[in-house]
Amino acid sequence: MHLDYAPLIEDFRFGYQVSRENDDLRHQARDAEAAGFDVLSTWDHISDGLTPLLPLLAMADATDHIRVCPMVINNDFHHPVQLAMELADLDHLTNGRVELGIGAGHAFTEYAAIGLPFDPPAVRKERMAEAIEILRRLLDGEEVTHQGVYYRLDAVRTRRSTQERMPFLVGVNGKAALAHAARHADIIGLMMLGKTLEDGSRHEVRWEADRLDGTVAYIRDQAGDRSVVLNALVQRVMVTDDRLAAAQEMCSAVPTLTIDDALTTPFLAIGTADEIAEHLRTCRARWGISYYTVRSIDDFAPVIQRLRSA
Repeated sequence: MHLDYAPLIEDFRFGYQVSRENDDLRHQARDAEAAGFDVLSTWDHISDGLTPLLPLLAMADATDHIRVCPMVINNDFHHPVQLAMELADLDHLTNGRVELGIGAGHAFTEYAAIGLPFDPPAVRKERMAEAIEILRRLLDGEEVTHQGVYYRLDAVRTRRSTQERMPFLVGVNGKAALAHAARHADIIGLMMLGKTLEDGSRHEVRWEADRLDGTVAYIRDQAGDRSVVLNALVQRVMVTDDRLAAAQEMCSAVPTLTIDDALTTPFLAIGTADEIAEHLRTCRARWGISYYTVRSIDDFAPVIQRLRSA
């Protein structure tokens, strides 16, 4: 199966996930906005680093228009009512520049560290699906009474978001979870990862092009007439004049990765700025992936310039 989404091409969108090593978030935010990024993102892990939401306010306050999004909130660490309250406040304080990124959690070491049960993937994903529906209703201004499998609410109302519809990015894999995201999310963060490895943070990669073909076709089928943006979190940007050698270097570090996969996958950006720009155009045409999040401003800014000027 080889898909072609050229007739359905959407404009490119670019996100920057802030650096853990640089404490000057406001400076990073201003640099990202100047470089042409559309969205600033944090993350959600139990660590001595950033929390997912509060830094977004500082970064929005330091910039003029760039949007902010936690990428992604671990649903199990946040009750949907409390999360809706914080998101609504953040949305009002940033003049409607907030997006919600949410996932089902994967770092079993973090669950163990805080004494939280690490349920099977299907349970975590079902709980997240239920939370997403609650969050949507609360942020849309509804009073919510809900008797679900995982949450109970009795006539709960929170502050409404200032946006008519706050965009939800759902990062998930698996057929049931993808089907739910296709019906409820505005953006799907494609994961294409296997089991979590022993350190609790790294994963097996499943970046075969034909596997992604099948995943995207399934999402489009489940979405029906809904328009769902597809996002790829680029795991590494490698600026080089020797694209093949860099791909070989990646494959030596990731045993399950082949050269063809490394050169084809949207989750790596390898080559000169021109080559990376062309690679992303190819990925957009084949899979309809128009939204890319990276972790480097300087390496990726020339790519944005080429794609914006095309």
